[in-house]
Amino acid sequence: MGREDQGINNNLHRWQTIPRTLCFVTFGSGAERQVLLLRGAPTKRVWPNRLNGVGGHIERNEDFLSATLREVHEETGLTVAQPRLAGIVHIDSGAEVGIVMAVWTAEARNQNIVSSVEGALEWHSAAQLPTSDLVDDLAILLPKVLSMQPHDPPFFAHYSYDEHNRLRIAWQA
Repeated sequence: MGREDQGINNNLHRWQTIPRTLCFVTFGSGAERQVLLLRGAPTKRVWPNRLNGVGGHIERNEDFLSATLREVHEETGLTVAQPRLAGIVHIDSGAEVGIVMAVWTAEARNQNIVSSVEGALEWHSAAQLPTSDLVDDLAILLPKVLSMQPHDPPFFAHYSYDEHNRLRIAWQA
């Protein structure tokens, strides 16, 4: 199948999205389980000083899994085990182009992290997640992701914003 068979036509004005990846790296199990969060650098354009998972853009020559593993290593110094697709989120921020984000979990073999220019890394108890400083959707998304069992299928969600710029999340059952 050639590239012309992919249905791409530069003259079409269809909804377009930017592919991104987000990973929640965990360490330990049970009551001792911890999750690694990145506090965005104060100089970041998006979510400065806010806690998020690690991740980023998918490069042209990458698939979602390869991009996730690369981003985790670049932002944390970790090589992770058992990466698992937790869900897919379609984000409509009201702009001409949206975002499709693959949400992953992975397990760290150790807690030896190396911060990057993206921000400071912090281990938090999965049982007592911080309630402040989280990126807007994490108060809902992170507990959902961390409670998933290995046999659970990936979730699907759609994010949008109402007329007061409040995040709305629609979960597909």
